[in-house]
This record gives sequence, C-alpha cells and structure tokens, in this order.
Amino acid sequence: MTTFLALAFLFAVGSLCGWGIEVLFRHWFSGSNPEHRWVNPGFLVGPYLPLYGIALCALYLLAGLESVITIETPWLEKLVLFAIMAACVTAIEYFTGLFCIRVLRVRLWDYSKRRGNVQGIICPLFTLFWAVLSALYYFLIHPHIVDALMWLSQNLALSFVIGMFYGIFFVDLGYSIKLLPTIRRFAAEHELVVRFEDLKEDVRSYAEVKTGKAKFFILMHTPRPLVEQLTEYSKKLKELNLKLKHRDDDKTE
Repeated sequence: MTTFLALAFLFAVGSLCGWGIEVLFRHWFSGSNPEHRWVNPGFLVGPYLPLYGIALCALYLLAGLESVITIETPWLEKLVLFAIMAACVTAIEYFTGLFCIRVLRVRLWDYSKRRGNVQGIICPLFTLFWAVLSALYYFLIHPHIVDALMWLSQNLALSFVIGMFYGIFFVDLGYSIKLLPTIRRFAAEHELVVRFEDLKEDVRSYAEVKTGKAKFFILMHTPRPLVEQLTEYSKKLKELNLKLKHRDDDKTE
C-alpha cells in the first residue's frame, strides 16, 4: 500500500511540476516560440503532463537499484545510478513518442532540430536533463517520501486536493482520448503526422480572432469543429512543405 500511495503521490506531483517546467521552458528557451508566448504544452487541456508523472514514478522505483550496484566509490556509484535512471526515462520518452507517431499519428514533441536526435523523439540534451532531474529527485525528494506520505495522511485537506487532481485528470483524459480517432483518421486519410502543438496553436489563434481574447487553456472542439480545424492545419502544412521544397531547389541551383 505504501508503494501505491507513493506512486500516486509522485505521479500527481510530477505531472503538475513537469507541466510548469515545460511552460517556462517553452516561453523562455524554445526556438519554436520566438515571440515568447505562453504555451499550454501537452495533449491534455489541464495543467499536467503525464510523461513527467510516469518519469517520477520510474525514478522512485529505480532508486532501489542502489543496493545492487556494487561499486565501492560512492560518487561513481551515484553517477552510474543517475545514468541508469536517465537511460530508462529516455526509453520511456522514446517509446511513448514512437507509439504516438506510429499508432496515433500524432507528434506531441519534436527534437528534430536538436543535435544527435533520434527520429525527433529523443536527443542527448534532454537525456542530460533527465540525468539532472534524477539527481535532484534522489537528493531532494526520495529520502523524504515516507515522511511525506505520513504527513499527507495526517492532512486530509491536502489528501482531498490530490483526490480532486485525479478526478479532474481522468475527466480531461477521457475528453482528450475522444479526440484521437478523429485526428488519427484524418491523418491516415491525408498521409501525414499531426504535430499537436501546431494544431493547438492554430485552434488558439482562431479562437482569439473570433473572440478577441487571448486564451491559454483551449478545448479542441471550439469554436470550430475539429475536422475543419484539421483541414485548415493540413493546408498550412502543405504550403509550408511547398515553401521548403522551393527553398531547397533554389539552394541546389
């Protein structure tokens, strides 16, 4: 039961904190956002990224490997542990991204412009990021997990907040999953992979034009039907590909 509670707690905390990290990163450091607009990342509507929650749960389980790593030098032992953690989380990131692209025909993130990337899904920079996150988790969070669970059990108000998080999360997940068949069918018919961040930006831009208000959290079915929005997105994608092709042709001449 302790393990289940720890994983439930870490998934919620990781999903929320990961969302915050992504929001700040995309606002200040992402090359795909030169205007530094505030972008709501991820596939879900609300403020959480499940990949980070899963990653934090994986770090919790992998921390137990320390007892089986037989290296006498303490700092080297920690480096090996963090390398294993980073490799495992990178593998989770890779297979999640690959599943979304191959099966759902949706690309949730794109590292194709970063050095050493593999299919635009993973790259050395973010593997290093996972290693740093592993170290921070190991030193700052893992030693206090049991105490945190005890404190949580004695503070019912916060326990209620965690429960409310899961209630909202599963409603959001159900809503977002309902969108997938439409996106997947459209992508298959037009032989493309939908870059979900670009699609969300199109939806947000259209909503802002219609309402005259800037929006951060966007429901994908408003104010234009999803199929119409996908059609518009497909046209923009074809125009962009055509421009890139002409640019490449000019370079070869």
